[in-house]
Amino acid sequence: MDRYNEELELNIPAHVAVILDGNGRWAKKRFMPRTYGHVQGSKVVEDMLYIADDLGIQYFTVYAFSTENWKRSEEEVGTLMGILRKYLKDCVKKSMKNNVRCRVIGRREELSEDIVESIVNLEEKTKNNTGLNFTIAINYGGRDEIARSVRKIAQKVAAGEINPDDIDEKLINDNLDTWELPDPDLLIRTSGEQRLSNYLPWQLAYTEFYFTDVLWPDFNREELIKACEKYNKRERRFGGVKEE
Repeated sequence: MDRYNEELELNIPAHVAVILDGNGRWAKKRFMPRTYGHVQGSKVVEDMLYIADDLGIQYFTVYAFSTENWKRSEEEVGTLMGILRKYLKDCVKKSMKNNVRCRVIGRREELSEDIVESIVNLEEKTKNNTGLNFTIAINYGGRDEIARSVRKIAQKVAAGEINPDDIDEKLINDNLDTWELPDPDLLIRTSGEQRLSNYLPWQLAYTEFYFTDVLWPDFNREELIKACEKYNKRERRFGGVKEE
């Protein structure tokens, strides 16, 4: 357990999901291209894995590229794909060294073949690791994920494998990309924006939200601890009533 936690007796959320926002604005403030901000942002993700694990977080899920991000300029999309290519390859060695299990969620059809191969390799190589569970959302959209889950269930109904009456929340959840993961306890969004942007809408039903004006490339250990401190002040009742 991290020394900070022992001193302040923080209840660390088991699963933290993050919307990494503000890379472009961070770069613009420094009179640099948006792509420079994305490069710096990817380095912060690497730092956060060590920090999250040190604090006792068990699951860390980041929004790297959404289904809507294809609308950005060709140069920016190309840079993001280049960063992902390098990151996915580098991640194998680092994850094996640090016992991190990696998963990638999202639709893979639009991704290039080499990126898909890197995803498969990363997941296969790290599948038996027992440390931090790191999930990367690439070409991910929450509504798209739910639609894909519904289609899979519909195919099973059409094939006579299940009855319509068998469809419940658990069945839908079991057909989502995140079927192996617990729902996030805490969502962090950087850069001051206060919306989900189509990120994990099903899974965040009872998640605590934390919004900060800090731009992602400036996010660090102290900022993550601040988020955990805010989380500790929330009372999670999951629709129940507070006991007097």
